Amino acid sequence: MSLISLIAPSGYCVNQAAAARGIERLQQAGHQVANQQAVTRRFQRFAGTDQQRAAEINQLAALSPECDIVLAVRGGYGATRLLESIDFPRLGRAFRERTPVICGHSDFTAFQLALLAQCGTITFSGPMLAGNFGAEELDDYTWQHFWKAITQPEYNVSWENNAAACAASGTIWGGNLAMLASLVGSPWLPNIDGGILVVEDINEHPFRVERMLLQLHHAGILKRQKALVLGSFNGATVSDYDAGYDFNEMCRLLSSRLEIPILPGLPFGHEPQTVTLPLGAFGELQHDGQQSVLTISGHQVIA
Repeated sequence: MSLISLIAPSGYCVNQAAAARGIERLQQAGHQVANQQAVTRRFQRFAGTDQQRAAEINQLAALSPECDIVLAVRGGYGATRLLESIDFPRLGRAFRERTPVICGHSDFTAFQLALLAQCGTITFSGPMLAGNFGAEELDDYTWQHFWKAITQPEYNVSWENNAAACAASGTIWGGNLAMLASLVGSPWLPNIDGGILVVEDINEHPFRVERMLLQLHHAGILKRQKALVLGSFNGATVSDYDAGYDFNEMCRLLSSRLEIPILPGLPFGHEPQTVTLPLGAFGELQHDGQQSVLTISGHQVIA
C-alpha cells in the first residue's frame, strides 16, 4: 500500500466533507494519507497564502522516500500565482533521483505543465481528493483506471468517436485547456513538437473553447502536433442565440482549419468518470473510424 501526501496549491476546499470522505476511502483501501492539514488551510479564496502554497510545492524536493503519491486536494485558481516562486532547478534535481506519482487536474495543470517545461518531469492528469475520491458515489472506473495508470508501465485507453481513421504517435501532453492557453508565451508552457495534445475544460461555452483552441492554432502550437484529443467539456449550455452553434459545430470549424486529426469523446476531465494520463509520456494512437485506442508507456510507476 502507498503513502499519499496531499498538496493544495490552488483554491480553498469548500467541500470539506468530500475531502474527508476521500481521505477515509484511501485509508480504508490501506493507504496512509499525509499532510491532511492542507485540506483546511485557507487564505481568502486560496488554500493558504501564496508563500504557504509555494513552500508546500518546493518541499516536494525533500519528499520522504516512503511517499509514493502526491495528490492534489482540488483545483480552482491560484497555481499560476506561484510559478515564479517555485524552485524548479531543485525540484528537477530531486525528481531525477526519484519521481513520485504527482496527480491532479484543473488548475493543477499550470504546475504540471511548468514542471514538464522546466524539468521534463512526467506527472499524471487524473483524479483529485475532493472531487473524485471524495465524491458521494465513487466512480469505479476512475478508481480502477488511476491505479492501473500508476502501476502498469504500459496500458491502453479506448473510446468511441466517428472521426476519420488515423494513426499518430508522440508525447502525450495537455490537461486543462484554459490553463494551457494562459501559459502561451511564457516559459511555463512545454515546447513540444509531434505530440498528442489532450485537453479538457468545464463551464466553458463552445465559443470559448473554440477561441482558446484558435489561440493555440494562431500561436503555431497545434500545427506542430500529430493529433488533438478532446476530453470532457461539460457544464455549459447553448441557447437560442447560438442558433445551432454547438460543440459539434465548433469541432467541424476546427477540422476545417487544422491539418491534424481531431478526436473527441475521451472520458477525461471534470467528470465523475475520467481516465488518468501521464503528461510527458509516450503515446501511440490508432483510430479506425469508430474506436480510438491510445497506448501509453514511458511513465514512472509504483510497485
